[in-house]
Amino acid sequence: MSSSMLPVALQNKLVGYGRVSSAHLSASNLDLIRNIVFILFILRYTRKTFYSIRGYGILGSIRNIYISLRLFCYSIFLRVPGVRGQVDKQVSTAITNLESKLVNSGPDVTRYLTLPKEGWSPEQVRAELDKLAGLEHTRWEDGRVSGAVYHGGAELLKLQAEAFGQFGVANPIHPDVFPGVRKMEAEVVAMVLALFNAPSDGAGVTTSGGTESILMACLAARQKAFLERGVTEPEMIIPDTAHAAFIKACNYFKIKLHRVPCPEPEFKVDVHAVRRLINPNTVLLVGSAPNFPHGIVDDIPGLSHLATKYKIPLHVDCCLGSFVIAHLKKAGFPSPYEEEGGFDFRQPGVTSISVDTHKYGFAPKGNSVLIYRNKSYRNNQYFIYPDWSGGVYASPSVAGSRPGALIAGCWASLMSVGEAGYVNSCTDIINAARKFETAVRTDATISLHMEVIGNPIVSVVAFRSKNGAIDIYDIADDLSAKGWHLNALQSPAAIHCAFTIPTAKAVDQLIADLTEVIGKELEKAEQRKREGKSYILNRGDTSALYGVAGSIPDKSVVSRLAEGFLDTLYKA
Repeated sequence: MSSSMLPVALQNKLVGYGRVSSAHLSASNLDLIRNIVFILFILRYTRKTFYSIRGYGILGSIRNIYISLRLFCYSIFLRVPGVRGQVDKQVSTAITNLESKLVNSGPDVTRYLTLPKEGWSPEQVRAELDKLAGLEHTRWEDGRVSGAVYHGGAELLKLQAEAFGQFGVANPIHPDVFPGVRKMEAEVVAMVLALFNAPSDGAGVTTSGGTESILMACLAARQKAFLERGVTEPEMIIPDTAHAAFIKACNYFKIKLHRVPCPEPEFKVDVHAVRRLINPNTVLLVGSAPNFPHGIVDDIPGLSHLATKYKIPLHVDCCLGSFVIAHLKKAGFPSPYEEEGGFDFRQPGVTSISVDTHKYGFAPKGNSVLIYRNKSYRNNQYFIYPDWSGGVYASPSVAGSRPGALIAGCWASLMSVGEAGYVNSCTDIINAARKFETAVRTDATISLHMEVIGNPIVSVVAFRSKNGAIDIYDIADDLSAKGWHLNALQSPAAIHCAFTIPTAKAVDQLIADLTEVIGKELEKAEQRKREGKSYILNRGDTSALYGVAGSIPDKSVVSRLAEGFLDTLYKA
């Protein structure tokens, strides 16, 4: 049966319709894809907006927008040619003054900017080391420094030096070459796990300090969330008083940061505010035991409840508290939240704890321990690369090679001091801290003009002025003039002292000097009142820096000063 062909004109018309239909279909598909992308974009930012408003509230969200706009406008103002010139001049002057104080100069100062043509004799090196050790400095030996040196005893320093000498070339990256270092490192971790009531499958690593411990804890939490939940936009919730290392971790690892207020009078993290900020992207909650600024222990049981309920890791920062907070109960002092299960791994939600052995563990500087509830948490911080041409590469933390001498010094310190020694040192340190706190609260002169921040129960006591005529930063400068090196704080303006074994011996002198400088500032205030002045022309370094920091919304000027300080550290 034959079929007749369609007329050419009709064929052309049908082909044309086909082309038009195909073009319409392609355009429709593009429109559909564009609409889907647009809808996904809207949904994504609607979701983000929802979680932001839920976390901060409507007023809080408006406040955040206002702060951002204010900072933007002020940064534009600082770029105005006339203003910028004045700011640059002031910053340059401040940095020059800083260099004059930190960089040694004078006819008796020799600078070594290139290698000596011939190596020095041991006698020459020792003579120069003695000279460097004798440079003028704040007398930590007399207990006039907050924190910094936590033991400093001659016998312990000698023992640490001997450990350094025996293991000076040791590197834990070669456990078969240096088996003793591997054994000591594992034992240090085990001792710290036991101190903080870790379960039987608890695990940990040593690090170079508290900052690295915190960085690794944040990295492990981020990796865990990515591998187990597919989180690609991680977020972290920390108290406003948490250590700056958490902010550094967010900066390094691209984690969105939420800072939760610690309201007066307790200055503890607001657990309800933490709960509102939790969302599917939250990878880590944080609490301090205690925090660095005020020595306050956050509500760890409350945070643990949230961590357990929402299945989110909780890190407790015990870098500062370390061996003091761990021995409070045995030393006869109240241990935080003991009736509620404590502050460590006894709380089911706690998954990691950072502990600085180089603070109240009295180990040499460069020692910290990060411990986890179990090995699976720890494994998230490991870096393993099996395809490297140099062989299979694996490292537990940031560093590859690490100084075995520091591990040996840490192990020697822990074994030398022992539990009884740590209990005794805890007793001395806490007694000194409570004596100073009591003086601030009850002394006839001090209590009229100063007040303790919160209710510190460990080794740090922070205080601020409650007399509008006395600036706490002027008090800090006056104490510096008397040879003290305490820590200036901001938001709120305050000073703190972290009591150590050397500082505990000088607590009476600190109380006496604080009383004296308060009297001095009262006299200055009376003189200003008589002269009709409300300001001080020539202020000390602390007052100048923190006065600027507190008076301007944009911190770029302060950041430039801090940058200048860091540059000065490397000026030979």
